[in-house]
Amino acid sequence: MQTVNLSADLRETICAWRVSGDSIAFVPTMGNLHDGHLRLMQEARRKADRVVASIFVNPSQFGPAEDFAAYPRTPGEDADKLGAAGVDLLYLPEVAEIYPDDSVNMTFVEVPGLSSDLCGKFRPGHFRGVATVVLKLFNQVRPDFAMFGEKDYQQLTVIRRMVRDLNLPVEIESVATVRESSGLAMSSRNAYLSKDERAKAALLYAGLCRAVEELERGRRDFSAIEAEQEAVLAEAGFSVDYFAIRCQSDLVIPRTGDMSLIILAAARLGATRLIDNFRVHLEFLP
Repeated sequence: MQTVNLSADLRETICAWRVSGDSIAFVPTMGNLHDGHLRLMQEARRKADRVVASIFVNPSQFGPAEDFAAYPRTPGEDADKLGAAGVDLLYLPEVAEIYPDDSVNMTFVEVPGLSSDLCGKFRPGHFRGVATVVLKLFNQVRPDFAMFGEKDYQQLTVIRRMVRDLNLPVEIESVATVRESSGLAMSSRNAYLSKDERAKAALLYAGLCRAVEELERGRRDFSAIEAEQEAVLAEAGFSVDYFAIRCQSDLVIPRTGDMSLIILAAARLGATRLIDNFRVHLEFLP
């Protein structure tokens, strides 16, 4: 596996692949890789001739009081995992390579509406930072396909909307959430959890499953279901940001006739913020 730090070196390799007629799949990450990331690499390997992965802890998607400085960075271990997964090229840029100028006055990309709801309400500016860095990486890598996990479903939806609205020539591929045996969605931030917190963290997924069961039994009082599950999580010691039932396609509140729904939740255990979701297809909505 080749590793490059500069966009010029990245472009040189990409151009050579293009001349050879190779297709390219891209997996952007922030590192500290787990089995969920490696599943993305596997899917990318199936999809294209060449696989590019990036590791970049993006400062513009972290708020002033968030964990940018503490975010776990394990580049050596990550490189070993990526090489074993069959990745062809690792792009490992410094911040100045992605943001060479004054970040306060730089051009940015924002998907309106969708970026300010749910996680966006609790992390102002987060999805603007995500959309901006993903577009920058797309412009540097110029992939045919880009792989994103479904665990952060709002991020996936924001990126799909950006690609559609800006007519970007890249196909966004989603990959199902990889879970621990307890049901806890794999995440780099799970490393922050204590032993007791990790055992309790699986209750977030259990709450999603309970809500799905209520919907499948025919309940349609969405607000009541949301409130019930928030209360259960709060009683277990979570600080709940939201527990929401939305439309899969655009994350708006369900309307009459919407049958493809998604239940999303974000909550904190101690200092760790956890997110998860569960999609559900209903036979009807009255």
